[in-house]
Amino acid sequence: MSWHRWRGLSPSTWAGAAIVLVFLLVAFIGPWIAPHSPLDADVDDRLLPSGPGHLLGTDEDGMDVWSALLYGARLALFISGSSVVLCAAIGVTIGVLAGYYRGAVEEIAMRVVDILQAFPGLLLNLAIVAVVERPGPGILVFALCLNGWVGYARVARAQVLSLREREYVVAARAIGASAPRVMFRHILPNLVSPLLVQATFGFGGMILVESSLSFLGLGPQVPYSWGAMLEKGTTWLWSTSTLVMAPGVAIALVVVGFNLLGDGLRDRFDPKRRI
Repeated sequence: MSWHRWRGLSPSTWAGAAIVLVFLLVAFIGPWIAPHSPLDADVDDRLLPSGPGHLLGTDEDGMDVWSALLYGARLALFISGSSVVLCAAIGVTIGVLAGYYRGAVEEIAMRVVDILQAFPGLLLNLAIVAVVERPGPGILVFALCLNGWVGYARVARAQVLSLREREYVVAARAIGASAPRVMFRHILPNLVSPLLVQATFGFGGMILVESSLSFLGLGPQVPYSWGAMLEKGTTWLWSTSTLVMAPGVAIALVVVGFNLLGDGLRDRFDPKRRI
């Protein structure tokens, strides 16, 4: 894609992209540059204020808050990234098949989508992880994917219903191209733009849901999850606000960054705004 297509992006989009890039960089190199391990807590250093040895201080267990944030970024990226990739793969597959074949395939797929959308998403996630004694990242990803794919399926189906009637698709079918070839060569490439926008918003949403579940004690059983750090910090809110502000600001910035980037990509890929 040529550079001139990106020159008109708004400053808010570039700000969102910068936040996302910083988050990705921290997630990849954070554990290597962290001054302490979040698992090596020392009760003698509990609730220390910000200082040279502990940039953001320590929590009630003596865990270095700055190091925990760096480790938590990688955990957040793993859970949200895995969930988005799996949701996109499942949703796109079901949506493309439903939109291309129509009939009974579409009816069954869309009724399943309607049923899953009838349940509040967070409550369904809670119901799944609550039955597991110690839910790990794998269980959490499964819970997020159970209903997270429906949005991708709806977007993919809507796009396919339009694309399947285009001249080049009709021509491909007329010369004998098989259904899998038509879908992979002529339909899927045209789904990249809307699905990229959907996935960008999905990243922020998954991080927010994971943090909410961890805040309730139903996330990965590690002390450096951003949601778990936020929950622990509420106990000492009136003593030191850093324990709440650090993970809270991190969650808010990352979610806002992905949302700003998603808004910009949606405007850029809108056919009515194409030059």
